[in-house]
Amino acid sequence: MYYLVSGLTFIVLVLGTALYLTRNAWLHLLPDLPGSSYLYSRLPNSGNGRGSFSDDIEAGLSSSTFDLGANNLDAGDSRAGLDDAARSEILRIMKRRRLRFDEARRVYMEQRFSANGIAPDGRPRDPKFVSFS
Repeated sequence: MYYLVSGLTFIVLVLGTALYLTRNAWLHLLPDLPGSSYLYSRLPNSGNGRGSFSDDIEAGLSSSTFDLGANNLDAGDSRAGLDDAARSEILRIMKRRRLRFDEARRVYMEQRFSANGIAPDGRPRDPKFVSFS
């Protein structure tokens, strides 16, 4: 009996370790669990229901190319922060595709361009469009 329990424990430990070490290769194949989008997201700090630039920085929505700290927070900008819909969509892209902020922002803008009939390079997709350089 002791050999059976110890052998089974050893097999479970080896399989668990192998699955843990290779999780990046197979984790994307699992379906999203209901409610998993909000399991690890931060709650907003501001009491007015709208975010602020400091909340956006804490959520990871700032980088060296899109610096909210230097351009908005340190400059004393009194606005409420980034757009709520864009903020939530970029955070969703960051979580689902495991991208950094700049890449997620690029993907978000390309999706918005595509929805509005604009090519990823910024030119309109309208076949009647004529441009003179």
